[in-house]
Amino acid sequence: VPATADPDFAAIGAKLDGILDEAQKTTLAGFRLLDPHGVVIAGGGEVGQSFVAVEEVRQALAGAYASELRLRIPDQPPPPLYSVSRGTKVRVFVALPVELDGRVAGVVYMSRTPNNIVKHLYGERGKVTLAAIAILGGTLLIALVFIRTVSRPIYALIERTKRIAAGDREAMRPLAHHGTREMAALSAAFLDMAQKLQARSDSIQTFATHVSHELKSPLTAIQGAAELLRDSGGTMDEDERRRFSNNIVTDAGRLNLLVRRLLELARAENLAPSGESTTIGAALALLPVDARLEVRVESGSDIGLGISGENLAIVLANLVDNSARHGAKQVTVGAEKAGERVALHVDDDGGGISAANRARIFEPFFTTRREAGGTGMGLGIVLALLKAHDGTITLVDSERGARFEINLPVA
Repeated sequence: VPATADPDFAAIGAKLDGILDEAQKTTLAGFRLLDPHGVVIAGGGEVGQSFVAVEEVRQALAGAYASELRLRIPDQPPPPLYSVSRGTKVRVFVALPVELDGRVAGVVYMSRTPNNIVKHLYGERGKVTLAAIAILGGTLLIALVFIRTVSRPIYALIERTKRIAAGDREAMRPLAHHGTREMAALSAAFLDMAQKLQARSDSIQTFATHVSHELKSPLTAIQGAAELLRDSGGTMDEDERRRFSNNIVTDAGRLNLLVRRLLELARAENLAPSGESTTIGAALALLPVDARLEVRVESGSDIGLGISGENLAIVLANLVDNSARHGAKQVTVGAEKAGERVALHVDDDGGGISAANRARIFEPFFTTRREAGGTGMGLGIVLALLKAHDGTITLVDSERGARFEINLPVA
């Protein structure tokens, strides 16, 4: 708004006008010097204009510092990209009161367009370049560490998996480099699983071989006897016919026994703990009276065991039957509690087990009584039943007969 400035203030403005021009060239900011009434007395072509209507100027005339941020409305086309000093769309206005003897003698009114971010980055291009190099180098370092600690062990484990799947037993060994503890734990768990699966596969293959062998002998005998009876044409005397018929009945009985024991073994290996408990006395009460020997409880008959009475009876029945078949006249059973476990012992006064056979007694189908109808699966069933109940059984040295030690959890 046009206004008339006080001549004294106008003279002061005229003296300071050159200084304001130099300051504007140096700072790229616009300067206006206003008298106590808000009239421009120096600065650009707005001398004689009244800025009293401008909010920040009004606050400065009242003695307070004031500033505003306003959108620019350019009267020219946008500057080119390289003219970054004018590339922003806002302008900062600052009004600073000039006080003299406690009164506002004038106002310095300044305005400037802030630097564009592109210009700032260009001015700091050295630091920006160093930061970009540092970020790139850090990224490459992280990538190398990732490849070393994660990717390479994973690819090695994948390659090892393919070799194991192809049947390479040499592949079941630890990796050369694990990278991280988690990868080492994963690799160890995987290889442990592969070894257990391989052992299970070997066990199944061995078991299948034994089964086929055990079934083949009686089947061959039955087939041979039946063919002789068929082809005799009535010329075979009664004693021979009876002998071959008895052989067929005996071998058929052996096959029936083998099938039953196989079913018992399969049931024992797939048994899930029922949570039931029993005692030695309760389990022995389920056994039929065996006239071949005497079973005596030495100690711990009332200690609770983490196994059902039926399953413990099966375990004891197999051990007692083995003792009787090897000449024992007395079996002694006892138990002793040790923390959360119970140690049972089953002793007999029989002939014992020879040193050559001690390491093989738990092998499926191993028996020294094959001619007498032994299947060699009794101790295998015992071992599977105890394993299903977190138990173990071992053959230990004894002065006389055989001594088995069984370890089971407390009920």
